[in-house]
Amino acid sequence: MEITRAGSQASRKGPTEWFTGDVRVDPLFQAPDPARVGGASVTFEPGARTAWHTHPLGQTLIVTSGLGWVQREGGPIEEIRPGDVVWFPPGEKHWHGATPTTAMTHIAIQESRDGKAVDWLEKVSDAQYRR
Repeated sequence: MEITRAGSQASRKGPTEWFTGDVRVDPLFQAPDPARVGGASVTFEPGARTAWHTHPLGQTLIVTSGLGWVQREGGPIEEIRPGDVVWFPPGEKHWHGATPTTAMTHIAIQESRDGKAVDWLEKVSDAQYRR
């Protein structure tokens, strides 16, 4: 058994290569081999969002506060609220973030394949971000 105490892992700023706006990533867990699941709490300030990306084994988001948007390639922008759970299947191109006026926090859970949990793509443009 391993207990990771709240506040024992440093927060980090979401890298500008992968995020637009102010984003804070708080690591929660990374299971040791042979397990491959990891998770983080991610907070997006109003207007902040990820770049387009995919996950080799999919991703689950659990919204914990605020109001957010998610979109899969070719689909509409969908609103997400606290308690909502979003599943992106393996390889589905998508983005997620806050609405223009409200911050949003979610827990992101994904598995790694060959040590890689995400493939980052181009940024979501301001025109794409409009609902």
